[in-house]
Amino acid sequence: PRSPEMKSRAMGVPLLLLVVLGSAESAFRAHRRYTPDWPSVDSRPLPDWFDKAKFGVFVHWGVFSVPAWGSEWFWWHWKGQGSPDYMRFMSDNYPPGFSYADFGPQFTAHFFDPENWADLFQASGAKYVVLTAKHHEGFTNWPSPVSWNWNSKDVGPHRDLVGELGTAIRKRNIRYGLYHSLFEWFHPLYLLDKKNGFKTQHFVAAKTMPELYDLVNRYKPDLIWSDGDWESPDTYWNSTDFLSWLYNDSPVKDEVVVNDRWGVNCSCQHGGYYNCEDRFQPSRLPDHKWEMCTTVDRQSWGYRRNMMMADVADEAEIIAELVQTVSLGGNYLLNIGPTKDGLIAPIFQERLLAVGKWLNISGEAVYASKPWRVQSEKNASVWYTSKGSVVYAIFLHWPENGVLNLQSPKTTSSAQITMLGIQKDLKWSTNPQEGLLIYLPPSPPSALPVEFAWTIKMTGVE
Repeated sequence: PRSPEMKSRAMGVPLLLLVVLGSAESAFRAHRRYTPDWPSVDSRPLPDWFDKAKFGVFVHWGVFSVPAWGSEWFWWHWKGQGSPDYMRFMSDNYPPGFSYADFGPQFTAHFFDPENWADLFQASGAKYVVLTAKHHEGFTNWPSPVSWNWNSKDVGPHRDLVGELGTAIRKRNIRYGLYHSLFEWFHPLYLLDKKNGFKTQHFVAAKTMPELYDLVNRYKPDLIWSDGDWESPDTYWNSTDFLSWLYNDSPVKDEVVVNDRWGVNCSCQHGGYYNCEDRFQPSRLPDHKWEMCTTVDRQSWGYRRNMMMADVADEAEIIAELVQTVSLGGNYLLNIGPTKDGLIAPIFQERLLAVGKWLNISGEAVYASKPWRVQSEKNASVWYTSKGSVVYAIFLHWPENGVLNLQSPKTTSSAQITMLGIQKDLKWSTNPQEGLLIYLPPSPPSALPVEFAWTIKMTGVE
């Protein structure tokens, strides 16, 4: 017969095993392995920094910034489509026989100061920045080992633009993302795969995947903004193989965020968060995290010398889009295009600083907010966000009588209502019909801390 001490130890073995097994199960859940298929990859939780960030700046910069005419699709419109307008532009401004590759040395980035860019992005209130590492033209803004003589180290700036901006951005605790196009318009290996009905993968093996792995290992981006996905399936790109590695074994496996452009039919279906399409703007609250990407110059993502003032979104329009996007649970990614010299046009600086000025007052209702039970009033001039028990109502039009009528909130006896940027409480009363009436400050809107999109903060409402 066992002694009491032995019996006690024996009885403790199953308990110890349960503790060990329980710890192992928790560890397994924390370090789960993702298999290279969409059900597994799509099950990976989105790192929460992205939802909290809400606002980012997109930067389209490359050799297309040299002709700086029409759009960043200049090469395709000129040589791919043979557009008469683009052909005429070239014959009027460049000598016969001038090729797109001849633009490369003129992409000098001579005045590019990453610290100044980072200061501007910080002042804009952006919590993440996404730079074009490579657009569809194939020119890489870093010394890609598989883009010989068509990258920013060998040609033009002779600098690592991706690395320099990343260092400056991260000094300011801003997340750094990289845009990367899967395909290239005129790369011979891609055209060969396309001719073969994408049954071969010469381009994927020699170019796309080496670039993606290099970008991740070298720069450790917080976000990968994939594009160029619309001609071929995700199986051609080996997208799930790359994403499973990214989530399992890469140096950014715990923090990295990706979008949904990984092959035909992936948009709004697969990936991390959804872009769906450029300037995507849902009419109701989506059930998946999403992002609206749009651009200050409505006609182009890259810089254009022929940009007109009428093409530029105004401050109120930009902030209204930001408000609507955040109210519907999205992030707002606002694009600007620098010049070939590395300068950001004053009109783009002005727009970014206007967003920053607004966020400096109203950011409490934006950063880390959640959609409320109602996203907007029926007339779409009032949009709601929330944080815990606090509800924010952002109204886009100042009522003529100075009384804001909100139909959705239900007040309680402990309700307290203020306006962000103004210290004192606002007077309010219940509306005999529905909701509440808020008596706004008697000052004209021009005298308030923000000039448009004013924010009401409400506690004690249901």
